[in-house]
Amino acid sequence: MPKNRSMEYPWEIYSLKELLQATNNFNDSNKLGEGGFGTVYWGRTSKGVEIAVKRLKAMTAKAEMEFAIEVEILGRVRHKNLLSLRGFYAGGDERLIVYDYMPNHSLLTHLHPQRGVPSSQQHQPLDWARRVAIAIGAAEGLAYLHHEANPHIIHRDIKASNVLLDADFVPKVADFGFAKLIPDGVSHLTTRVKGTLGYLAPEYAMWGKVSESCDVYSFGVLLLELVSARRPLEKLPGGVKREIVQWAAPLVERRKWERLADPRLAGRFDAQQLRTVVEAAMLCAQSDAESRPAMAEVVEMLRFSGERRTAKEIVPVAAASSETEATDLDDVTGSSEPLDRRSWKLTKLR
Repeated sequence: MPKNRSMEYPWEIYSLKELLQATNNFNDSNKLGEGGFGTVYWGRTSKGVEIAVKRLKAMTAKAEMEFAIEVEILGRVRHKNLLSLRGFYAGGDERLIVYDYMPNHSLLTHLHPQRGVPSSQQHQPLDWARRVAIAIGAAEGLAYLHHEANPHIIHRDIKASNVLLDADFVPKVADFGFAKLIPDGVSHLTTRVKGTLGYLAPEYAMWGKVSESCDVYSFGVLLLELVSARRPLEKLPGGVKREIVQWAAPLVERRKWERLADPRLAGRFDAQQLRTVVEAAMLCAQSDAESRPAMAEVVEMLRFSGERRTAKEIVPVAAASSETEATDLDDVTGSSEPLDRRSWKLTKLR
C-alpha cells in the first residue's frame, strides 16, 4: 500500500511515531471526546495540519472489527457531508484512525450544556438558518450512504454526537464503527443491537431487524432534537422515561409548532420551515418501518422553501403501544421504556 494518497488508496498509512508526536503522546489535554470503543484526540502534524485521531481502547475482537469496518467504509465513501478518512495506523496493540479535525466539534455540544464546562465556555445556541442547513446536510450525507454508495450502507448509530461540524458549520456524519454493508437485493439484516437508546427504531431494538429505515427513524429523532434542543430520552419525576417523539406528538396533533422550538431561539425562526422540519421528523420517527420515507424523500422535504406553502399537513392515523427492549446492553447506551407511538401521514389541507 503506498505511503502517499493516490487514486487507488485515498488515505495515508501513518507511523506510530508521527501520531504520538502529533497528539503529544495522547495527552489528556488533547482529548476531544470518548466513545464506547475509543478516545479521540486533537493533533497537529509536522506539516501543520490539524487532525483528529481515534485510539481504540483495547485490542478485543469487537474493537478490531470496528476498526476494520470503519477503515473499510470510510475508504469507500466520498461526500461533503461525511467525515473523511485521512489515514490510519495498525501495528502491535495499537489501532489508530485519523480524520480531518472538526473545529466546531459535534452537534451535541451545541444543543446541550456540557457537564463540567463553565457557562462562559459553552457554545452559543445555533441560530435557525444554521440548524436548517445542518439538517439538510446531514440528510444528504445519509441519503448518499443509502442510495448512492455501492453496496448501500446502514450507519446504525445516527445521533447528535456523530454529526460533526467543520469551521463553516458544514455537518459531517461520522463514526462508522457500527455500520453495515447491504448487498444488492437484500432488504434487511438481523443482527445484534448496537447504538443509543432514544434513537433506536423499535423493530431494531426489539428484534435486531436492521434496514435503511432504522437510520431514517434515528434521523427523525435527531431532527426533533435539533429543533427543540431536548434530549432524545429524558427522565420525568418518579423515574419515568419519555422519548422525544412522545413529547412532540401531542403538540403536533394540536399544531402547536412554535412550542416545539428551542426556547433559546426566542421566536427567531421561520414558522413555515419549523413546521416542515417537524413534519419530516414525525414521518421519519414512526413505529411502522414501512410508513417511513426513504432518505432521498427526507432530503426533498427539508429542501422545501419556507416561501412556498405546502398543500398538505401531517395528521395522526393510528395509535399503538409497544415496548422497546434492548437485547445487547454492552452495545446499547441509555434505557428503554414502554412507548406511546403514533403513525402519521400527509394529507391535503381542507
